[in-house]
Amino acid sequence: MNKLSTRPVAALAAMVVLVVAACGTNSGNGGNGNNGGSPGSSGAPVEGSQAPAVSVDPNALKGNLTVWAMGNEGTKLGVLADAFMSAYPNVKVSVTPVDWGQAVTKLQTAIGGKQTPDVSQMGTDMMGQFAQTGALEAVPANFDKSQYFESAWNTGIVNGTTYGVPWYVETRALYWRKDIGQKAGITQAPGNWDDLMAAAKAMKDKGGAKNGIGLGTKNWQELMPFVWSNGGDIMDSSGKFTFDSPQFTEALTYYKSFFEQGLAPRNVPEGFDITPAFVSGTHPMFFSGPWHISLLDDAGGSGFKDKYEVSPMPGKTQAPGTSFIGGSNWVVFKDSPNKDAAWAFVQFVSKPEIQAQWYSTVSDLPAVKAGWDQAALKDDPRVDVFRKQLDTTKAQPAIPTWSEISTAINDEMEKVTTGNESPEDATKALQQKATSIGTGG
Repeated sequence: MNKLSTRPVAALAAMVVLVVAACGTNSGNGGNGNNGGSPGSSGAPVEGSQAPAVSVDPNALKGNLTVWAMGNEGTKLGVLADAFMSAYPNVKVSVTPVDWGQAVTKLQTAIGGKQTPDVSQMGTDMMGQFAQTGALEAVPANFDKSQYFESAWNTGIVNGTTYGVPWYVETRALYWRKDIGQKAGITQAPGNWDDLMAAAKAMKDKGGAKNGIGLGTKNWQELMPFVWSNGGDIMDSSGKFTFDSPQFTEALTYYKSFFEQGLAPRNVPEGFDITPAFVSGTHPMFFSGPWHISLLDDAGGSGFKDKYEVSPMPGKTQAPGTSFIGGSNWVVFKDSPNKDAAWAFVQFVSKPEIQAQWYSTVSDLPAVKAGWDQAALKDDPRVDVFRKQLDTTKAQPAIPTWSEISTAINDEMEKVTTGNESPEDATKALQQKATSIGTGG
């Protein structure tokens, strides 16, 4: 599951408790524990077939519906379940909260024993693994993919079939201290790689910050935006890994330069929380999702929100660059005895007004574009930065072996950022490891 799991402004603090931070990363840089994608979500256009439409008539559907949801979403989902039962009075919904750390094992056991729920939340980085089991239903034609962010919709497509419907999303942007920047002569947000490097140097050398930027020493979710913004990728359209491409190597070289020049600390303690470091000014820039807005406002106290800004991901030459997209999907299982009601539930929670209600409940960002038209998401211009960034996002491929591949990326990153391995050697080693691991397809 993505160490973000998924993640994010009133109830953000509660969500962050659920974040499982990758070792060597800033624990505050996680979102929901479930981010991910499909081959198409990594960039190229993707087409996923859908099943015929099903009936979602409130008067015709009845019976029981079992729903599994993870982490904070699982504890809060009763709000939406109650709303659904009011609209579908003949359907009874039972919600089972599942710990993110146990989600994969619990789902595997349920599938093996043919005791699956009707519908379940699923981390987007889990889609390839579970679609491969043959246990998931294809998404019916009731769902119009144009209503969702494209990169989010693509996370549910595995081997040409759409198995997941996006529930909520998250992406990353740049948090930077305006006050420290002004002291250092930086008056506007870094828009490209040169700007970001210059800002990091100025904030440390002239702004008085201990570091120029906070970066994870082994956090593939922070590295990949630089790769994508440089025209690189994880796989090409034929399914071949492309870690040893010039674009990937150049991006890793740029990432390494922050550590080489002493602008980002090589020693990042496990569980390190970027929030107090940003508030104190020791780490005046970092990348994270929208959940950090309330954390920083609370930790910084009165007036702190005026000292920092949220800006789009810097691109290689101009902003916005391509950022990472995460979040969660809904899936329905083939063993469900009540599939029509299950899809009716998924369609219900995709309504723009319900998406906005869910944001107000746990601050998960809507995967449905129209959900952003609600007032609650328009009030804070900092949140709007993430809405705009969502139009330029990618995710990792939905392959069953992604957990192993991502571990390999993090391992090579750590050798580069904290050791003496060259980016060229790291990308060659990574290409060999990934090819050996394979896609599991």
